Amino acid sequence: MAERIDGKQAAADVKASVSAAVKTLPGQPTLAVVLVGDDPASEVYVRHKVTDTEECGMRSIKKTLPASASQQEVEALISNLNHDPEIDGILLQLPLPQGLNPNQAIECIHPDKDVDGLTEASGGRLVLGKTGLRPCTPTGSVILAKRALGDDLAGKNVVVIGRSILVGKPTALLFLAENCTVTIAHSKTQDLAALCRTADILIPAVGRPEMVKADWVKPGATVIDVGMNRIPAPERGEGKTRLVGDVAFKEVEPVAGHITPVPGGVGPMTRACLLQNTVKAACYRRGWPMPDGV
Repeated sequence: MAERIDGKQAAADVKASVSAAVKTLPGQPTLAVVLVGDDPASEVYVRHKVTDTEECGMRSIKKTLPASASQQEVEALISNLNHDPEIDGILLQLPLPQGLNPNQAIECIHPDKDVDGLTEASGGRLVLGKTGLRPCTPTGSVILAKRALGDDLAGKNVVVIGRSILVGKPTALLFLAENCTVTIAHSKTQDLAALCRTADILIPAVGRPEMVKADWVKPGATVIDVGMNRIPAPERGEGKTRLVGDVAFKEVEPVAGHITPVPGGVGPMTRACLLQNTVKAACYRRGWPMPDGV
C-alpha cells in the first residue's frame, strides 16, 4: 500500500519557512492580486491567497475590476502595478470573464513580478536555466517528489502526462534540472500505459478524471497527481459533485510506493509556492539577500 504524500502538511512547512524568511528581510514583500469579474470560485481562491500572504507577514493588495471591464482596462491596471515600486508580485486570477484574452493580459505582467511564472520571459528563463520565477504547480510537484524520495532525484525516470505550457512542459523542465531522465507523454503517444510503467515518478497532468489505472503504474513508483476534476456524486445528493484527480486513486494506491491524494496533494502546494515566489521576487527586485529556505 502506497504511502500518501501529505500536500497539506508540506504546504504548511513551506508556509512556515516563508514566514521565517520574511522576518529576516529588511522590508515587507507585497503581492497584488487582480480579480476581474465576480466568479464565486475565483473570489474564494483570492480570499485564500490574501489570507495566506498576510499570515506569512507580507502585505497583500487586492485590485478588482467588474466583469464588464475591457481588455485595455485590465492591461492598464497591470501596467500601473508594474510601475508601482511598492509592488513585488502580481497575480492575475484566472479564468477571466468571457471576451477577455488571458494570455495577452498575462504578457503585460513584468517578468520580475510574475509570481505565477507564466509569462514568455519567465518560460525562457526556465528553459535556459537562468534565475527567475518558476510556475507554482510544477514547483510544488518537485517539492512533493522530494518529500517522498529525498532531495536527490538524479537518475530517476520521470514521465509527465500532458504537454501544456502551464503545467506539463515546465514540470518536465524542473525535473530535468534535478538530473532526472524525463519523458513527456501526450495524446499522440503510442501505448501510453506501457510508457507510464517505466516511470519511477509518474505525473499525470491532463485533466481527465481517473484516467491512470493500476496497470499503468510500476510497482513502488511515486505518483504525483496534478489533475483536478469535478465529477458527479449522486451519492451526496442530486446535483452534487466531488473532486478527483487524473489517477484512479483506489486502484493505484495498492500498487504505488508513494501517491498524492486529490484533494490534499498538489493543490495546497500551488498556493504555498506562490508565497515562496513573492519572497523571491522581492529579493530579486530590491537586491535583498535571499533567505535560506525559499
